[in-house]
Parts: sequence; C-alpha cells; structure tokens
Amino acid sequence: MKKNSAAANHQHCDKAAIRLANRVSVVTIVMNVVLSALKLAAGILANSAAMISDAVHTLSDLFSTFIVIIGVNYAGRKSDEKHRYGHERFECVASIILAMVLGLTGAWIGWSGIKLLSSGDFEGKVPGALALVAAVVSIAIKEWMYWYTRAAAKKTNSGALMADAWHHRSDALSSIGAFIGIGGAMIGFPMLDSVASLVICIFIMKAAYDIFTDAIDKMVDKSCDDKTIAELKTVALSRAGVIAIDDIRTRIFGNKIFVDIEISADKSLTLAEAHEIAEDVHDAIENTYPLVKHCMVHVNPGNV
Repeated sequence: MKKNSAAANHQHCDKAAIRLANRVSVVTIVMNVVLSALKLAAGILANSAAMISDAVHTLSDLFSTFIVIIGVNYAGRKSDEKHRYGHERFECVASIILAMVLGLTGAWIGWSGIKLLSSGDFEGKVPGALALVAAVVSIAIKEWMYWYTRAAAKKTNSGALMADAWHHRSDALSSIGAFIGIGGAMIGFPMLDSVASLVICIFIMKAAYDIFTDAIDKMVDKSCDDKTIAELKTVALSRAGVIAIDDIRTRIFGNKIFVDIEISADKSLTLAEAHEIAEDVHDAIENTYPLVKHCMVHVNPGNV
C-alpha cells in the first residue's frame, strides 16, 4: 500500500511538471511570435539590418520551444514493455539538440562579427531611433522570458526547459549586440556591432557547452553528488531496524534518480521482518526525494 502511494505521488508530480512546462512553452511561443513581428517591423521601418537579423533570430527560437514540448511530454510517458525504466532520457535528447542549435547560433553570431570586422565594410545608411527602441524592448522581454523559463526549469528539474531558457538569454544577448551596433552606427562607430558579436558568441558557446555536458552526464548514468548520497544514507539509517549501510549506488536517469542500497539488519529476523524494514527504507527514500523514481533495497545479515 505504501509503495502504491509513493508511485501515485510520483505520477502526480510528473503530470504537474508537464503541465507547467507546457504552460511556459505556450507563453514563450506567443511572446516570440509577437516580439519577432515587432522587431521585423521596426527593422524595416528604421532601415536596420541588425534589427531584421535579430527578428529572424527570435523567430528561430520557436523551433527550440517545440523541441522542448516534444521532449518533455515524451519523457513524461509511463513505462511500457519496450521501455521498462521509463522515457526520461528523451528529455536529454531534447537538451542535446537544443545545445547544438544554441552552439550553432553562437557560432553564426561570432562568424558574422569576424567576417564584417575582417572586411572593414561598415558603409550603410544610419538606422533610425525606432530600431534602438526595439532593441531595448527586446532585451527587457527576452531577459524576463529567460528568468521565467529558468524558474520553471528549476521547479521541474527539466534540462530541456533550462536549455530553452538559455535560448532566450542568447536572444537577449543578440539584442544587446544589435543595440550596440545600431547605437554605434548612429554616433559614427558601426564596428562596435561586430566587436559585441564576438563577446556574445563566447557567452552563448559557454552556455551550449554546459547544457550539452549536463545532458550527456544524464545519458551515461552519472552518480549523484556526494551531498545527495550522504543525505540518502542519513534517511536510510534513520529507519528502525537498520544497523548500517553496506553499499549505495545511484544513477541519474534523465531528470530522475535510481537508487540501489544495501543495508544490514539483525540476522535473527524473519524474512517477513527483514522485508518490512526494506519496504520502510524504500518508502522513506522515495517519499523524501521526489526525484528518486525507484529505490531498490537489499538486506544483508548483520550483528546488533
């Protein structure tokens, strides 16, 4: 009965996380469509190539958000005959795809800046003030979208949502580059746009690398950190009948954790009594740590 209660709690938490992720994704889709339309209009009306490029960048963020929706919803599916351990790693796949897209975005921004700097061709019409205003609005909205999505990613422990949050941050950085370029062109220093692009490229590439390595760690069954393992041991040792922890192994599976733990109990106990202790440790760990999808407990005979 306890085990069924723990499983029900996990399913409830997973469904709530999926609903939150979908709600955040819908908000970001609507915001990106509106923002890209505004920036495109401002770029055309104010004769700003930088703002038009920024509008295209914002529109491309829709792709990453759809990847998030697919990844999070597929990862939330129940276990089936072909996937007995669940589908959580599909979110890792989504994170890897988003990291690659983010890395390519950063590389494109950096390459564009290098190409323009090396050509020395900064001739062109001076953009209007409307483009500068659009850049400021874009920076503010995209930075809000970053923190909004980041908060949801932290709450749901979603790597894919966190990757999408960094896509919003990359767009904010791109808008900063556009702001510097437009402002520089208006005061007679158009090369500032290219210099800003190189700096922005570094920030974006670093974010892409962090997202990629985190997703890979979750794909290859990396163990939990020492602090989490110590906390798991403390919970197990607090249960009645547990003499010692003989061994504990953990693995991160997508955004979930699997725990295998060996405990010692009085060797004179009956099989039923030892099983009851194991069940108690199992339920205590799963109920204390919602991210633990399953805890396997093995009981060894010990001396009191």
